[in-house]
Amino acid sequence: MGRKLGTETMTRELEGKVALVTGGTSGVGRETAVLFAKAGAKVVIAGRRESEGEESVKLVNSAGGDGLFVKIDVCRAPEVEALVHRTVEAFGRLDIAFNNAGIEGVWVPIVKQSEEDWDRTIDVNLKGVWLCLKYEIRQMLKQSSRGVIVNMASIMGLVGSAGGAAYTASKHGIIGLTKAAALETARSGIRINTVCPGTIETAMADRLFSTPRVHKFVLGCHPVGRFGKPSEVAEAVLWMCSDRASFMTGQSLILDGGFMAGPNPPL
Repeated sequence: MGRKLGTETMTRELEGKVALVTGGTSGVGRETAVLFAKAGAKVVIAGRRESEGEESVKLVNSAGGDGLFVKIDVCRAPEVEALVHRTVEAFGRLDIAFNNAGIEGVWVPIVKQSEEDWDRTIDVNLKGVWLCLKYEIRQMLKQSSRGVIVNMASIMGLVGSAGGAAYTASKHGIIGLTKAAALETARSGIRINTVCPGTIETAMADRLFSTPRVHKFVLGCHPVGRFGKPSEVAEAVLWMCSDRASFMTGQSLILDGGFMAGPNPPL
C-alpha cells in the first residue's frame, strides 16, 4: 500500500512504528525524520536547538506524520534516559533510533588541540551515541518485537584525516561501538548498524570546507564530482531501518561518491 508523492509512490513500510532521531533539527537528521514520517512512522526529534526542532516537527506533520520535539544534550545520561521515557510516554514504544547528533569540533594539529575541545568532541560524538544505545536498547528489550538502531559515523571512521584527530577518533569509536552492541543484541532481535557518509551538503560541511582551496581539494576526493545530499543519506537510513535490511547488523554502509575506492587522479 502506498501513496503518491509527486511522481513517486512512497510505500508506508514503517506504518505503526515509532522512530527517534537525535540531531534532527537540520541536515541529515531532519531529512531522515521527514522520510520516516512519509513512510508511516511517528517521529520524536531530539536536539539542542528548540526553534529548529519545532520546525522539523512541522515538516514531519506536513509529511503526514506525527512529530514531537524533545530538547536534549546527548552527553547527559539523565536527559537521554528521559528522552527515551518521553518517547514511550507519547507513543507507547520505540522501534527505530537514528543516533545522528554530532559536532565537528575544532580541526587543528594534535599539538595545538586543546583538551577541552577533545573532551567535547568525544563526549558528543562517541559518549552521546553510547548513552543513546544504552537506553534505547533497554527499552527495545522490554518490547515483544525488538527494533533497529542506526548510528551516524563517517568515512572518517574508516580513514585518517590530518587536523581532525578528535573527530576521526570519535567516528572510529562509533564503528567499534556499533559492532560490540550488535553482537550483544543480535539474538534479541535488535539490529544495529552505522552509516558512513562522505562529504554531505550540510552546515557542518560549510563550516569545515569554507575556503575555496579546501573546498576544491575535498571535492576532488569525491570521484563523482560532487558532494552528497542529505536526502541521499536519509534514503539509506530508511532502508537500513526497514525489513528490507533484516539480515544486516554490525555493519557500516558507506555512501561516499567513490571516496574510499582509492586515489582520484585527474584524467
